[in-house]
Amino acid sequence: MTTDVLKGKKGLIVGIANEHSIAWGCAKAFHGAGAELAITYLNEKAAPYVRPLAEQVNAPIIVPLDVTNETEMQGLFEMIGNQWGKLDFLLHAIAFAPKEDLHGRVTDCSKEGFLTAMDISCHSFARLAHLAEPLMVDGGCLLTTTYYGGEKVVEHYGVMGPVKAALEGMVKYMAAELGEKKIRVNALSPGPVATRAAGGIAHFDKLLEEAREQSPAHELICTDCVGAYARFLVSDEARLVTGSTVYIDAGFNIMAA
Repeated sequence: MTTDVLKGKKGLIVGIANEHSIAWGCAKAFHGAGAELAITYLNEKAAPYVRPLAEQVNAPIIVPLDVTNETEMQGLFEMIGNQWGKLDFLLHAIAFAPKEDLHGRVTDCSKEGFLTAMDISCHSFARLAHLAEPLMVDGGCLLTTTYYGGEKVVEHYGVMGPVKAALEGMVKYMAAELGEKKIRVNALSPGPVATRAAGGIAHFDKLLEEAREQSPAHELICTDCVGAYARFLVSDEARLVTGSTVYIDAGFNIMAA
């Protein structure tokens, strides 16, 4: 059901790769609730997949953003400041680790691979938050995406497990630091979804089947499920929800292995 709970709000979406992305499911929900969106894409190779989606939700700001490029990041927030003068919410839905480190043992992870994974998947959230903070003049919400593998060991999730654990820790500390400015920080923890990023995880089909079998609902979630929860979290209805990791996984996280 379409509502206007986000009417008048401005949001930044970082992490859409294609129509299967969790970030796209969230963008659709935000747009359907009346929000105006700024949408980024990684590079020119990604543009043909992302730009048409951004146009579907009438995004007035559609720009490239590689979070390792400080110039692009600064330019994005200057554009948002000049065009909107404020920002109400931000979704960070990106993760990356070099394949050789992702598919190997955590014990064998290279220093370079670990730092790359931490920089792009974790610290980039803090950098985005740092630039968003001055624009959240009336408070706001910062969202990131995590996975159960940051809490418990999930086979084949590899180095992304420690990285997501660090990200969830950052959510708590940032929530404590930004609370006095009425800026809330939360993490979405969806169950396995067949996204482009998930395709890099070895034996991902097995992970999907286990999630279906072991969850109380015996179902797999979809990106629209995540979008519905994200829409609530960035709304004023969730003004006292902060520092949380929320599960959208058909109850998988409550079950013993």
